[in-house]
Amino acid sequence: MAELLENEGFDISVASNGQEGLEVIEQMPPPCLVLLDLMMPVMSGEDFLRHLRKHPTFHALPVIIVTASGRQPLPGAQGILKKPFEIGELFATVAAHCGE
Repeated sequence: MAELLENEGFDISVASNGQEGLEVIEQMPPPCLVLLDLMMPVMSGEDFLRHLRKHPTFHALPVIIVTASGRQPLPGAQGILKKPFEIGELFATVAAHCGE
């Protein structure tokens, strides 16, 4: 996903787990969107989202869950992108939140 979005001109940051994601997001200007996988080591996507919602700067940041599971969006998430998805669906989701 990262490479596809970069090739479309989006500026992205990547983290391999929830804890790293919190560290990365705190060191950058607020992003327009977080694409969040639920199944991550160290800190799950659910825990990441809970921590994010408590943060004064990022409490309202749009979060889209990216998952292959059949679950519904978590409280605090704005939507869900179910794997496998079409590339166009990814671009449309990001553009809807990032104005590209």
